[in-house]
Amino acid sequence: MLTLYGVYRSRASRPLWLLAECGAPFAHVPVIQAYRLKDDGARAGVLNTASAEFLAINPMGQIPALTDDGLLLTESLAITSHIARRYGGDLGPQDPAKQALMEQWSLFAATGIETPALEIMAALQSGGMDSPEGQAALAVSAEKLRRPLRRMQGHLETHDWLVGDRFTVADINTAECLRYAQGHPTLLEEFPQVKGWLARCQSRPAFQEMWAARMAEPE
Repeated sequence: MLTLYGVYRSRASRPLWLLAECGAPFAHVPVIQAYRLKDDGARAGVLNTASAEFLAINPMGQIPALTDDGLLLTESLAITSHIARRYGGDLGPQDPAKQALMEQWSLFAATGIETPALEIMAALQSGGMDSPEGQAALAVSAEKLRRPLRRMQGHLETHDWLVGDRFTVADINTAECLRYAQGHPTLLEEFPQVKGWLARCQSRPAFQEMWAARMAEPE
């Protein structure tokens, strides 16, 4: 049986969204990031990424992690790829070419989108629009993201989804990476097809279910 370790306020949101889409039964073990705990006393009482119990599962001390009939995976994109292949039905690949394309888009998101998107989110959370220096840093990160967004825009001008004209794990992985930059006030307006695609992804009931659970967790 699938067992997923992690909390919704982490990259575990990716497999949790996918599991909500495909309906595969799983056990969820909430493991919080150790850095989010305010003191060692709180850390001792909560299963967290520095707990000996969790480090025995993932010595890297990172979430999410997944076990499935003896298989252990500790990278979110490997986890979603496995779930999609084994349990995802139409969310996963139907042939080797589709699998290659889903892997391509997922790795594209991880290497081309996630880092500048996280920079944008961090800049906005620290008040990046409130000073010339912050605005300059935000502009640098937005410029890094424009090239991959142009790539997506070109593809989405002739496709509704990233692979095979159906919603798949590639859309989940890419949407979750791009979500970090969603608070930028103007960037996605430059790429209307990307903005529309992201809205379609996030309007799905499974995303709404995942997001409600995420918002219900303590910050």
